Amino acid sequence: MFTDVTNDMTITRAEIFGPVLSMIEFADHEVAIEIANDSPYGLMAGIWTMDLKTAHSVADHLDYGMVSVNEFPVTQPQTPFGGFKQSGLGREQGTEAIHEYTQTKNVNVNLE
Repeated sequence: MFTDVTNDMTITRAEIFGPVLSMIEFADHEVAIEIANDSPYGLMAGIWTMDLKTAHSVADHLDYGMVSVNEFPVTQPQTPFGGFKQSGLGREQGTEAIHEYTQTKNVNVNLE
């Protein structure tokens, strides 16, 4: 857990895979969303709140492929896994993965 972090530090500008929490203070939800989206990456975000209306509103505005509320991280085989921006290549898991590995083709045949 890192405190006194600012959004221009390497720890917030790199995509770190590990148990790392960077704490950045913010004035309101709009500023928090702006800070979170100011990244070239967007694999997973976490929101901690008891207000589900706030959680859904913030999640809707985050540029991340996955958002967990009050737990982190959570993925299931039936749910899509993948990021936005420079995070990930497409989607894994869920029906979205089927679309990643298949290609639709329409074949019309006249039998007359």
